[in-house]
Amino acid sequence: MSDSSPARPATPVLDVWCELQCPDCRTALDDLRALRARYGDRLELRLRHFPLEKHKHAFAAAQAAEEALEQGQGWAYAEAVLGRVEELDRKGEPFLVEVAKELGLDAEEFDTALIDGRHILIVDADHAEGKAIGVTGTPTYVIGGERLDGGKSQEGLRERIEEIADRLLAAAGQG
Repeated sequence: MSDSSPARPATPVLDVWCELQCPDCRTALDDLRALRARYGDRLELRLRHFPLEKHKHAFAAAQAAEEALEQGQGWAYAEAVLGRVEELDRKGEPFLVEVAKELGLDAEEFDTALIDGRHILIVDADHAEGKAIGVTGTPTYVIGGERLDGGKSQEGLRERIEEIADRLLAAAGQG
């Protein structure tokens, strides 16, 4: 079927494969904030979950981040948890509920979500997709079909992401 209405250019997507107990992901926060400030809604940043087995609270943290997203504060929650990874290491799941309270979210619903596992499928799907495309550590970025591994070094990554984003935006006539 033919649609004569002009198509709106697709917004480029930056998938950020992350885990909320990862010190390297905390280091990446400054770059993510800078990218959001520079591009605003011209670049969609998507938090993708890749909990690592070596971090025992990462899977629960990913589920909690999904609950925060459902309650409208996904990025704020992820940033708050990442900013305090040591506390997550020490306190575990009660810390995840504590952060929800601090952000004014429904902490009781967080607790219930962690118990009933309503977000497990999303976390598992992200992890499986990450493995399928070659993600082995966090943070890993995927933009314009290119995978950039930030787990070894963050050096020069933001500049590389900006190059790709600028190219994609220019191609879509949004640059």
